[in-house]
Amino acid sequence: MSILDWVVLFGTLFLIVAYGVYKTYGPKDMDSYLRGDSDMNWWTIGLSIMATQASAITFLSTPGQAYEDGMRFIQFYFGLPVAMIILSVTFIPIFYKLKVFTAYEYLENRFDMKTRTLAALLFLVQRGLAAGITIYAPAIILSTLLGWNLNWTCIFIGILVIIYTVSGGTKAVSITQKQQMGVMMGGMILAGILVIYMLPVKFTEALHVAGKMEKLNIVNFEFDFADRYNFWSGMTAAVFLFLSYFGTDQSQVQRYLNGKSLAQSRKGLIMNGLLKVPMQFVILFIGVMVFVFYQFFQPPVVFNKVQTEQLENSAYKEEYGLLQEKFSTAFAQKSVEITALLAAVEKDDENGIAVAKGKIQEQDAKQESIREEVKGLIVKNNANAETRDTDYVFMRFVMDYLPQGIIGLLFAVIFSAAMSSTASELNALGSTTTIDLYKRSVNTKASKVHYMHSSKWFTAIWGVFAILFATYATLFENLIQAVNLLGSLFYGTILGIFLVGFYMKWIRGNAVFLAALMAEAVILLIHWKNGETVFEIDINIGFLWYNAIGCLLVMFFAMVIQGIFGKKLEEVK
Repeated sequence: MSILDWVVLFGTLFLIVAYGVYKTYGPKDMDSYLRGDSDMNWWTIGLSIMATQASAITFLSTPGQAYEDGMRFIQFYFGLPVAMIILSVTFIPIFYKLKVFTAYEYLENRFDMKTRTLAALLFLVQRGLAAGITIYAPAIILSTLLGWNLNWTCIFIGILVIIYTVSGGTKAVSITQKQQMGVMMGGMILAGILVIYMLPVKFTEALHVAGKMEKLNIVNFEFDFADRYNFWSGMTAAVFLFLSYFGTDQSQVQRYLNGKSLAQSRKGLIMNGLLKVPMQFVILFIGVMVFVFYQFFQPPVVFNKVQTEQLENSAYKEEYGLLQEKFSTAFAQKSVEITALLAAVEKDDENGIAVAKGKIQEQDAKQESIREEVKGLIVKNNANAETRDTDYVFMRFVMDYLPQGIIGLLFAVIFSAAMSSTASELNALGSTTTIDLYKRSVNTKASKVHYMHSSKWFTAIWGVFAILFATYATLFENLIQAVNLLGSLFYGTILGIFLVGFYMKWIRGNAVFLAALMAEAVILLIHWKNGETVFEIDINIGFLWYNAIGCLLVMFFAMVIQGIFGKKLEEVK
């Protein structure tokens, strides 16, 4: 990192914070603080929705996911446009008609206060934990780069977000997200252009290498419950997740509740549905191009530079040196086979392609075996060391190969994404705690100004909680999967409650409340026993399916409970 990189990085961060505070400081009442005066146009709403979902994890972990697993993660988003249409037709008109501050207010109108409180609590639990991960994601990069203490790095990032989110509320979040999206996509597209430019082969040849090495596996039509990412899970299970996230998660609902009109909010959602898939495709494709780049330029044995530097200064230095030599030998042999593969492709020699692919896979297996040995040395040297390095792939490439100034810009991308997503989460956590718990059940007769100040305090408290939880985020194998998993454990139940409210008019509050508790218990049990055999049944379910299972279980249990115990339950208050 040069002086120019530091200027670009910190200049970008502080300008965004200052702009958010300057433009929105001092809202006068609860309505302006929580709904931003309801004056946002559709493209601001659309960018805000995209920026909320596009956390630092998107830009940090997704390229690493593509490097390791190819493009198949894109299938996760196939159902997004369908979900946006359903939400525009059903959810948004109801929220606008009731003029709600949070999505969960509807549930009390439809059912009762305990159902509203349950849904709000489920949201607070999962989104509060997810906020910690969105802070942790960029913190690992900066702490690795500077050798800073991880906890202090999390505190630094969290405080930046808390400053303008507490100061300006919903409007500050939405306004700053426009600038953040510009930084994010501009930086990533520039990185993609540079990595393609730096390849020693033609772009078409790079595509051949990626394709033959099974990194362009965009669509898989094989149906498999255990497979997290295929066409069917993307068009079914993921649709349930998106309906839950965009329709019942307050961090997203709050983005479009501040629209000028119902039409503006609908357009914002549709904009997100149309642009999110191409955006995710670009980010994944950059990861694939980084993979191709490292087929011609030797990659690090382990992408986490701090761990390998510690190994070089340890008692295992000689062993590590020998393994590096073996890794270099395997890479050199693979490079020969990559050249043979391209020659076979040019001649359209299917037999030659097959032979080259087989030899490449052999060398890949050798390299992976050596990587595991190095990781074993890292653990021997430091029992608490983190050896999973997927999330380090992209930024290690940026640090090692991109020019001055661009490095700072790419780090600004990561921090901007972290700030935009975390700000939305804290804003939603603060408003939900205030409106659905504090105002409804604790202090019911205070002034609007009091509730505005309460929301600020709750936002700050949730920010502190997220920072504290961030210190435990190393427990997850992959950050982007960790966020989707946390959501999947709770979103299905919440969505089920809303769908019962919308479409099963004969079901009452007590029935849906019990159904939600039962469904959530089943989902947690499935996750706990996933990969095991229970009552001679092999449980092996990809976590995306939790959303569909949880939602359908709520609807089924509610229907059964209301049908059998309906009259008795209505007597219970």
